[in-house]
Amino acid sequence: MMWPAIDPVALQLGPLAIHWYGLMYIAGFSATWYLVRLQLQQSGLWQTRVPEQAYEGLFTALILGVVLGGRIWYTLFYNFDYYLHHPIEVLYVWQGGMSFHGGLIGPIIAGWWYCRKHDLPFLQLADRFFTVAPLGLMFGRIGNFINGELWGRVTDVPWGMIFPGAGPEPRHPSQLYEMTLEGIVLFLLLWSLRGRDWPPGARVALFLTGYAIARIICEQFRQPDAQLGFLFGSLTMGMLQSLPMLIAGVVWLAILFRKQNSAGA
Repeated sequence: MMWPAIDPVALQLGPLAIHWYGLMYIAGFSATWYLVRLQLQQSGLWQTRVPEQAYEGLFTALILGVVLGGRIWYTLFYNFDYYLHHPIEVLYVWQGGMSFHGGLIGPIIAGWWYCRKHDLPFLQLADRFFTVAPLGLMFGRIGNFINGELWGRVTDVPWGMIFPGAGPEPRHPSQLYEMTLEGIVLFLLLWSLRGRDWPPGARVALFLTGYAIARIICEQFRQPDAQLGFLFGSLTMGMLQSLPMLIAGVVWLAILFRKQNSAGA
């Protein structure tokens, strides 16, 4: 099966090229903005603990955190030598090359700083943002598929695809696997649990755990980055960076619920 060869440019307006990859980011940010606001309204936090103006400022800080964190992390850990010799291309985010783990750490730092500065409930907000964060991942993986990047390992399954630049052999469309597990499945899980009376931070911890499991599973089918290959035998960079997330998420969940059970005893 051939990769559908979608033009990465969605719309050309004279010299201005609007890329699908950028549109996927806009779709992810828009869905997050709406659904987080909806949760805040349903929980009674809207306009009481979280004024509209503060929410808009927080969201702007988070967008900057995602873009800067994701790009810087990718540059440092996935392709440092290349960008060392082509530094201007660090700015070419429309060409792809974003790291999820940096796109996670960046907004956490930005969000914590903004919430502290404006006296906003950080963990309560984080729970609601992380509940819908998988939608952003879903759109991001669609962008990866359209770009024909981050393809999977060689396979003989009927739905294997031949990607440009990946040789003549069919490969797993691992971008679609990640879209499904990291995006759709994780979102449905977190969204279905949003009404639970859980301690602040529990949904963040569940996201960390769920994402790490999904990513480690998908890494079994994804081709490692060519410039990195396998590390320590059969491990990939994605696996190594997801393991601390898994440990942190499980430990955090255990601590939170043990405290909750002790308080209710």
